[in-house]
Amino acid sequence: MNSQRRPVDHSLVKRFRQEVGDRLAHQRRLDQASGVPPMSGEDERQFARALIAQVLEEHARSEIGVGRTPPTAEEEEALAAGIHAALFGVGRLQPLLDDPDVENIDINGCDRVFVGYADGQEIMHDPVADSDEELIELIQILAAYSGLSSRPFDTANPQLDLRLPDGSRLSAVMDVTVRPALSIRRARLGKVFLSDLVGNGTLTPELGRFLTAAVAARKNIMIAGSTNAGKTTLLRALANEIPPHERLITVERALELGLDQFPELHPNAVAFEHRLPNAEGQGEITMAELVRRSLRMNPSRVIVGEVLGDEIVTMLNAMTQGNDGSLSTIHANSSMEVFNRIATYALQAEERLPIEATHMLIAGAIDFVVFIEKRNDYHRGGTLRRYASSVREVTGCDGRVLSSEVFAMAGDYLVPHAPISCADELAAHGYDPARGAWR
Repeated sequence: MNSQRRPVDHSLVKRFRQEVGDRLAHQRRLDQASGVPPMSGEDERQFARALIAQVLEEHARSEIGVGRTPPTAEEEEALAAGIHAALFGVGRLQPLLDDPDVENIDINGCDRVFVGYADGQEIMHDPVADSDEELIELIQILAAYSGLSSRPFDTANPQLDLRLPDGSRLSAVMDVTVRPALSIRRARLGKVFLSDLVGNGTLTPELGRFLTAAVAARKNIMIAGSTNAGKTTLLRALANEIPPHERLITVERALELGLDQFPELHPNAVAFEHRLPNAEGQGEITMAELVRRSLRMNPSRVIVGEVLGDEIVTMLNAMTQGNDGSLSTIHANSSMEVFNRIATYALQAEERLPIEATHMLIAGAIDFVVFIEKRNDYHRGGTLRRYASSVREVTGCDGRVLSSEVFAMAGDYLVPHAPISCADELAAHGYDPARGAWR
C-alpha cells in the first residue's frame, strides 16, 4: 500500500525561509566586503535554490539522527517550492497564481480565502497564512519589492495597490477593516492580441477588424466598463496592434500593463508609475504630473492605464494637442455614461472646468468609446463571459457631447448599428464597413 503524501508543514517553510534568507543576506555582505559585483536577480534565485537544497539536506540528516522519518523526495520538493515562493514569490498564494484557471482571489483575513475561476465558479480555499499578522507581513514584503519604488503598508499607510511579478493586480487594506483584506485580479492573458479576444468571444470578428483599423488610424479610444470587466486586457490587446517602431509611454497608478515586458512588440516603451509621498508627505509625483512629463518625452502615443481623477484634464488636453492614438480605461456603467463620468472627474481637477467646457474638450479629444461587460451565469448552468456590448463614436458637441452608437447589441450579438463618420479613414487602414450589416 502506497503511503500518502503528508501536507506541507508551513511552520517548516517559515523557519527555513528565515534560515535561507539569513544565509543569502550573509553572502551579500561577503560579496560587498570582497568587492564582488552583486548577484543579478536570476543568479540570486539560483543561489537560493542551492541554499534551500542545503538546508533541506541538513534537516533530513537531523530527522534521521533523532530517529524520525525524513521527508520523502516529493515532500522535499514541495517544501523547496514553498520556501522559494516565500522568498521570491507570494508564499502560499503561489499555487493559486500558478493555476491558469484562477481568475480572482479575495482574502478577508488569513483564513477567509475565496477563489474565483475562469468558468465563473467561486469556492472557499485553504488559509494563506497562519495569522493576520503573517498576512500583513507577506503584503509588506510584496510592497517592498514590487513596482518602481517601495510602497509602505502599515497603520499610517493602510491602502496598497501594486502589480505582482506575474502581472496580477493586488489591492490591500488594513486598519479600515476589522481584518486585513486583499484582492488579487489575475492577469491570465499577458501577451494578448485582438485575435485572441475574437477567439474567446469577447469581440466579434467585425469589431476586431474595426478596432485594428481604429488603432492603425491613430484614433483616441476610451475603454469603459465595470470593475473586472476586462478593460485592461482589451487595452493591452489594442496596444499590441501598435507598430513596434512607435515610442509608447504608459502612465499608471500601479504598474499593470507591462507593455515594456515584451520588447519584441514594443522595443521603445517607457512605463511611468505614480509615486506616493514619503513619511514626511514629500516626494509625491501625481498622475497628472506624469501625463504632463510624458508629453516631453517624445511619445508616439501616451497610454493612461486607468483614469480615476484629476489627470483626466491633462490627458484630454494631450489628446487634442497632436498626441493621436492615445488609449485609456475608465469605470462606467454604459458607453453613454462615460462622458458624464469624465466631466465629474474634470470638476475635481485644479482647472475646475465647467461642464460645458469639459464636454467641448471631450468632443475634441475622444474618437471612440468601447464598452465591455461581464456576466457570470455559472450558477444558472452557464459560465463567466466578457464581451464588448457597445461602441460609441464621438461626433461633436452642442453644449454636451454628441455621439452615435456605431455598434450595439442585437439579442446576444454585437452588430454594426449606425454609419461611422470617419469610415474613409478606417477604410484606408483596411476596414470595410460594408462587410457589416447596418440595422
